[in-house]
Order: sequence, then C-alpha cells, then structure tokens
Amino acid sequence: MMPALLHDLLLHSAHTTPDAPALTHKTEHYTYTQFAKQVTQVASALSGCGLLKQQRVAIYLPKQPETAEMILATSMAGGIFVPVNPALKSAQVCYILKDCNVSLLVTSRSRLHSLWTSLDQCSDLQVVVLIDEVDNAFELPGIRILNWQTFLHQANQTSFPTIIDSDVAAILYTSGSTGKPKGVVLSHLNMVTGANSVAEYLGNHQGDRILAVLPFSFDYGLSQLTTALASGACCVLMEYLLPRDVIRVMEAQHITGLAAVPPLWIQLAQLDWPETINEHLRYFTNSGGKMPQTTLAALRQHVPNAEPYLMYGLTEAFRSTYLPPKQIDSRPDSIGKAIPNAEVMVVRADGTPCQADEPGELVHRGALVALGYWNDPEKTAERFKPCPHQLAGLPLTEIAVWSGDTVSRDKEGYLYFVGRDDEMIKTSGYRVSPTEVEEVIYASGLAQEVVAFGISHPVLGQAIVVVAAPIEGKVLDAAGIINFCRGEMPTFMVPAHIEELKKLPRNPNGKIDRNALYQQFSTLFEDTQ
Repeated sequence: MMPALLHDLLLHSAHTTPDAPALTHKTEHYTYTQFAKQVTQVASALSGCGLLKQQRVAIYLPKQPETAEMILATSMAGGIFVPVNPALKSAQVCYILKDCNVSLLVTSRSRLHSLWTSLDQCSDLQVVVLIDEVDNAFELPGIRILNWQTFLHQANQTSFPTIIDSDVAAILYTSGSTGKPKGVVLSHLNMVTGANSVAEYLGNHQGDRILAVLPFSFDYGLSQLTTALASGACCVLMEYLLPRDVIRVMEAQHITGLAAVPPLWIQLAQLDWPETINEHLRYFTNSGGKMPQTTLAALRQHVPNAEPYLMYGLTEAFRSTYLPPKQIDSRPDSIGKAIPNAEVMVVRADGTPCQADEPGELVHRGALVALGYWNDPEKTAERFKPCPHQLAGLPLTEIAVWSGDTVSRDKEGYLYFVGRDDEMIKTSGYRVSPTEVEEVIYASGLAQEVVAFGISHPVLGQAIVVVAAPIEGKVLDAAGIINFCRGEMPTFMVPAHIEELKKLPRNPNGKIDRNALYQQFSTLFEDTQ
C-alpha cells in the first residue's frame, strides 16, 4: 500500500531501502532505519508528554536533525506541526504561537531567552522542549520545560491515534505582504500528493542527494525534505551564512538537486563554481519569483549538465506549474503547465475561461488545495472559492484556490505569469507587469537586483519606480538604465524614477520584501501633487 500519511513516506522508504542514506547534517548521517527509529521515539515522547490528536506543535529551530525528526514525529503522534522560521523575532513568533493555539514548543535555550517575556501571553502552551540544556532561571506557571534527553525519556507509547489523509498535518505561516501572517492549513493528502508530484516530474530516486537551504517554514523549503522521503533520496540539511557556503557544500556532499529563490540564484550565479559540481548536479529548481534570464544563462554555463526547472507555486496549493527543461530555450518566459495530479485554469472575473493569450486569474483545483487559513474564515472565503467549472449534478461544491495572480495561456497550453493583481502597475491608462520591467533591466546588465512597483502620481495615476542594487564593486548607472529601457520598451513602461539601494530587504523566506520597499518610497511623488 502506498503511503497516505506524511510520516508514512519515511516508514515506506525505511522498509524498502533500510540502509540507504536518509539525512545528513554536517558530520551526522542517518540511514532510513536510523531516522525512522529516532522519529518513532520522538513521537512516543510527544504522546508521553500528553500531546492529543490535532494539537499544535511549534518548531522554532534552524534546519538540524531534531527539526526534521519533530516534523515527522508530530505527524506520527497525530499532532499538527507548525514550523516557525528561525529568522523571525520574538513578537512574530509569539503571534504564531497564540494564533494557532500551540500546546508544545520545541526550541533552543537561546531562542527561549528571546521569547521569555512574551510566553505568558500564550495561554495554550503546556510544554517547552529544549534541544540543549535547561536554564534553571526559566520558570513559568503551568508550563513544563524539558531538555531533549528528559523529553525522550517520556517515550512510553507503542500506539498512536488513528489519523487519515484528510486530517490536518501542518500549518505554514505565510510572510504576508500586508498585515499579520496567515496560517495555511495543510492536510496529509496535500503534503503526500505534493511530495509525490514533485518527485515524479523531477525524476527523484534513491541515488539523489537533495540540498535543503530554504527554511522548512516555507513550503518550497519543506518540499526538499518531503520529496526526498517520497523517493528514498538523502536530504542534506544546511543553514548558510554566505552564498559561497552553498557552493562549498554542493561540492563536498555531491549534491544532485538544489532548490533556491531568485535572490539566492542571482548571488550564486556570480560566483565561481568548481567544475566537479557539473559532474553530479542533476537539476536545479526555481520558485518564489521569476529568475532573470541573465541569471539562468550564467547558471547554465556553470553547470551545463544540470537541468533547470522553472516553477510557479503558492502555499495555498503548494506547487501549481513547472516548465520542462526541454522547453527552456523555446519558452524562456513561461511558467509551464500544471504539475502532475493538478489542474490549473485561467479565468475571467466571472469564472468563464479565458481565450488563448487573454490574461486572467490563475485558479488551481485538485488534491493540493489547502484547507484554508487557520482561524480566519473571512480571508479563507476571499481565496478559497467554488471551482469555476462545476460538474452538473454534483451535490457538494468543489473548492479551488483563486490565486490572485494574473497569467495568460498560449495556444499550446503553456502559461505565462503577468503579475499579482495587487502588484500590477496602472500607469497612463495601461496595466504594466512589474516582472516585465524588471526583466528588461536585468537584461541591461547594469544592476544586480531589481524591484519595480507603482507609486501614486498626480498625473500618471501611478508612476513606475525601480529600486535597484548595483553590481558588486560598481556605482548604479541610473541614466544608463533609463536609456536602455527607452530602447527596449514603450514610453509608458519606462521607469519614472530609479532609486539605488546597496542591499534590498528580504523577508524571512529569502524573497525580496516588495512591501517594505513600497512603504519606504510610497511618498516619493507627494511634493508634485
């Protein structure tokens, strides 16, 4: 029987390939048998601590063996795991703990110190597990604090609650462009289907060594672990300080698959890559934004044997589309077609299907559609709505994810990202995609990173503003960028203003923080009004 639950992915691989490498972290190495044994012990300890079915377990740690063990053990014990980005600060972490009523927190002593003054607001919190030693200064009424070894000694359960694939497995908090982050509720079916789908089109197998550099709180980052488990591959955990550290680990660990977001790819593309990486890197993937064509070209020069996969996804549906490597040269701007076991539609506001090349909203249906936003029926109703094409006579309404992203589909069925509805620039009566402006500026070779957005303007409606980081060691040539744009795009698309920042702000998932930039420059044209 094929795995139906998240932790079954591990148990299945432990049964079929018990001695295969499953997890690597620095000098620590675990076979599938060892990993499964440890996860089972942690699951038993969770039950011994009194964890009940569907209670939430927050994991506030960097990527290390205990993090992966706790994710899968929570699943096995019938709980819901909530991976918290280790880059978040205490106020953000405590918001998550309160919002999803976390009953057990796993973290380190130093991280607990940063949270200490706010934990009394987390009324549902009952147990804190530290992966290192307990500081005797820690004491909160009603909360047990255990070190890792004491926690493991709680293991006394040989059976766990009955769970099925429609039960909740995880809550992943999105960074959010405005307001507080939203908790996306994912079922076991969502996660197992996603892992199998991605492993299928990437051709993952037991011999793969997949490097996990993105946070597990990010669905794209967590996918590196779940995809490895689904295919019996080895997941190599890494927290990097500098991009060159990623290159070093790729070489030392003979990595075959690497996933990253555009800001990291831009940095990696500018480094020297040892030729030996080209001998073992089988593929690399991009999601979380469009990879600039110049960056993709540089990466393909570094590792010509590796196949690039350009992908599009959203946490609410995990992953939606991918472009097969053989289509890269003929359709470099496409986000591809739907991943296996998903259907992606392009529709008008009234839900009717768009014609070829007609922009519309991307709607995703199928087993990957999440269960909504935790404790937020209003936002859930905005994004999770009836599927546009309902089967006549179907007694229950199928729910799809309406992405809020504008795309178009060509006559061959390939999709092209236009922009988010809330990011499209309305200038001089035209709708302009910021992605299109950014791609032209990347092609100029005059900037390292670029963000385009619209700012309120008394005459234009919105003016196109570009914030750019210069090429390392150079001064940004704003006039040169403007002149290049004038030769490559119509007048209404040429930026009205270019601002230089040495380093663009990032959100915790490593993406450029567009909202922070918009807020910083939102009053740029107020003096002209």
